[in-house]
Amino acid sequence: MLKGPPGQRRALAAVALGVFCIQLDAFALNLALPSIGHDLGASTGSLQWAVSAYLLSTGTLMLGAGRLSDLWGRRRLLVVGLALFGASSLACATAPSLPLLVGARVAQGAGASLIMPVGLALLTNVYPADQRGRATGWALGMGGVATACGPFVGGALTEAASWRVIFWINVPLAVAAAVWASRTPGSRDTAAAPAVDWRGLAFATAALAAVAVFVERGPVWGWTSPRDGLVLAAAAVLLVAFVRHEGRVADPLVNLGLFRNGPFVVLTVAGAVANAATVLFLFVVPLALQGSWGLTAFAAGVAFLAPAAMMAVAGPLAGRVTPGAAVNVMALLLALAGGMLCAAPAIGALPVHLATMTVCGGVLGLANALTLIATQAVIRPERAGEASGVTKTVITVAAGLGVALSGAVADPDGRPASSAAADHALTATGLAALAAGLLLGVWSAARARADRTGRTRPEAGRTRRAMARTGRR
Repeated sequence: MLKGPPGQRRALAAVALGVFCIQLDAFALNLALPSIGHDLGASTGSLQWAVSAYLLSTGTLMLGAGRLSDLWGRRRLLVVGLALFGASSLACATAPSLPLLVGARVAQGAGASLIMPVGLALLTNVYPADQRGRATGWALGMGGVATACGPFVGGALTEAASWRVIFWINVPLAVAAAVWASRTPGSRDTAAAPAVDWRGLAFATAALAAVAVFVERGPVWGWTSPRDGLVLAAAAVLLVAFVRHEGRVADPLVNLGLFRNGPFVVLTVAGAVANAATVLFLFVVPLALQGSWGLTAFAAGVAFLAPAAMMAVAGPLAGRVTPGAAVNVMALLLALAGGMLCAAPAIGALPVHLATMTVCGGVLGLANALTLIATQAVIRPERAGEASGVTKTVITVAAGLGVALSGAVADPDGRPASSAAADHALTATGLAALAAGLLLGVWSAARARADRTGRTRPEAGRTRRAMARTGRR
């Protein structure tokens, strides 16, 4: 843990604990769904909403939450998010029916949408420039621990006591985090007008809600079904309306100049690929161990502890990557992960397979943490909430797509659909990551070559002005 003034340590503890709770609840409930259905008398087809409602709510509201924290104060919004998360966790733990549980999960997702982007923005402003990356890395490392052990913790708590314990443990953790957060230094964007772009917020939230529904319901309705087509068309119309509005309003929710910040854009897109690959990795590899290698569910869980542990320790390591090297490191990480995932189905020895997947888990964990750390390093601290909201929204939607695509690998009871399905999923994921890494490397090389030859000098003035507007330091 980093040393520093008490306010910095309390901020790091609050954000780390909040991120841990968010990631735990995102991954701990899947194995508890049968028990929830039995206790609440819910049908199998409706149980998935206990997971989907949380993810949809979180992904939909992050964009607005980030910018609101810049305007209203990051400490204030973080405390509100932690309080809402804790209260809704209590409602989940005591829910007498599935509809009430789903409603509480929506509220829990709203709290999570405040904690993650607001917490990252708070750390960016509380810590000096030379310590921001490491502080964010430690917080994300706690999230990595929860991500890696979430399914097993959820299954163990459900078997040993009840699925409700998964939510009960959030209550004291959220209270402790809120107390710490309330005693951290406050910060906000003092250069911005205090008025909120409510129309832009409405457009953005509605567009993201449509995208989230499209991604989550696509496997159920069919990707080419009329319903999915209408939802996707609505998302496109709302997105166009949002962009047009943001280009005209004096104090936009999201400054469109942010998307002219090349490093920010490419790191965010690369992070989206890395996050989708990570979700598929977490889902497919344990199933492949059961299908292709014939392990029992328990043995597969034990075998997967090593890759999970490597993912968990990656956050603090990502904080040591310098901002100038972030793009090249990200390209290398994606290419390495892609190569290992492509090679996994051809490996004929279980120890070699596990060793490869362990390294791959560490590489993917490093890539995910680096996305959030590096994007915060290429923007102005006063607009950190806006930038983290954009990045988290993009990678959360990508994660939802990964969840949707992973459905083909398992049957309705969560067992491996077939060995071939798991192998194909690993190969397809690997090819996507490999392609993204190569394209990112080409972009970085071309940008460096252009800088060396001076072809970008006529644009230097525009670039500096764009960076001043969009947050590049």
